[in-house]
Amino acid sequence: MNAVYLAQDPTLADFGKDPWWLVLIKIVFAFVFGLLATLLGVWFERRVVGYMQVRPGPNQIGPFGLLQTLADGLKMAFKEDILPKAADKVVYFFAPAVSVICAVTALSVIPFGPMVSIFGHRTPLQVTDVSVAVLVVLACSSMAVYGIVLGGWASGSTYPLLGGLRSSAQMISYEVALGLSIVAVFMTAGTMSTSGIVAAQAHGSQLNVFGLEFSAPGWYAILLMPSFIIFFIATVGETNRAPFDLPEAESELVAGFMTEYSSLKFALFMLSEYVAMVTMSAFTVTLFLGGWRAPAPITTFWEGANSGWWPMLWFFGKVVLLVFVFVWLRGTLPRLRYDQFMRLGWKALLPINLVWILVLAWLRSIEDWDSRGRLTGIGVLAGVLLLAVLLWPSRKPERKLTPQEQVDKRPHGSFPVPPMDLQVPPSPRTKRVVAEREPANIGAGPDSKEV
Repeated sequence: MNAVYLAQDPTLADFGKDPWWLVLIKIVFAFVFGLLATLLGVWFERRVVGYMQVRPGPNQIGPFGLLQTLADGLKMAFKEDILPKAADKVVYFFAPAVSVICAVTALSVIPFGPMVSIFGHRTPLQVTDVSVAVLVVLACSSMAVYGIVLGGWASGSTYPLLGGLRSSAQMISYEVALGLSIVAVFMTAGTMSTSGIVAAQAHGSQLNVFGLEFSAPGWYAILLMPSFIIFFIATVGETNRAPFDLPEAESELVAGFMTEYSSLKFALFMLSEYVAMVTMSAFTVTLFLGGWRAPAPITTFWEGANSGWWPMLWFFGKVVLLVFVFVWLRGTLPRLRYDQFMRLGWKALLPINLVWILVLAWLRSIEDWDSRGRLTGIGVLAGVLLLAVLLWPSRKPERKLTPQEQVDKRPHGSFPVPPMDLQVPPSPRTKRVVAEREPANIGAGPDSKEV
């Protein structure tokens, strides 16, 4: 199915015609968006997690604590910058910058809105777009791991090195599942341009369930629900967010790859993590949630919801919703063991993704590809089955043994254990003291006291 462009949808022919000052404005806007998203994202995460843990969170500096993140950034800027003796100075210095640059560069191909008029120039709300824009985001995501790996290696310490190795293995494991999830989007949209993928999700579909007609949006999160679920799980793993934050596991590796970093270099690593989270959320919105288009209930009674500057509101709202899911996962799920994390990527997400792509290709060959209603029903059913497979317990919980059964299960001659009733027999000294005190109370009444 090829992308169907509407009047306000930008095409590849609309790019490359802007004057230099307008391009500069767009670049500055994307950069400022990344910085502000980081400042507000840290505050948002601390407030949401605080609410989940029944505590206030930051609420002292500024209204609602909004300036707390700015104060933390200034504090980190004036901290002492420590350079380990065993560090490779050049690589140690440039590693944080690599992560930040890659995370911010990916925002250049994200469509923030439709065609608008800026100072009399008709231009799309997007820095640039190419025929393989999705691959640009994947390349930036893959290159960002170099900052983590090089930072861990250049520190000259054990824990950062282990964190960097974990991050490289994590990127390889989940980049494959992430890429295969996007293949389904390519097959459905017929383009790898981000603006084209948004345009392909413009039209909804009609579902007939048990004789009832339903109008479903054309979002690929519904049509390609298995791809959406696997993509988002891989995105959480790709950005090193909990419960997949193995490269910086404080319970095992102190702080992982950035253990030896301080001051502004540490702040750059923090900046890259939150910019990557916002960038991947925006990428997910573009691929699966209709991009800047308003949800179906709004467009039914407001025809101008997808024109002008209003689409930026819908886009930012969807991004904030996905960032909330990131925070929700951190406040809810415990960190996985490393073997569980690898098993999920290689033995669950990868095979399921391959099977789904084969099923999708088979459906395209035998069904009317324009029948989005049938594809939507199949995608929803496959998504529900995928969630059932991922969430279904792999084995029955073992019956908890009683304390006596645990003792009987011990091999003969093992170290002795105390009695299960925890009633330690009295010592001989206690018996002697009790025996000496008993004659003094002979013949005394129940209310009498010993003198």
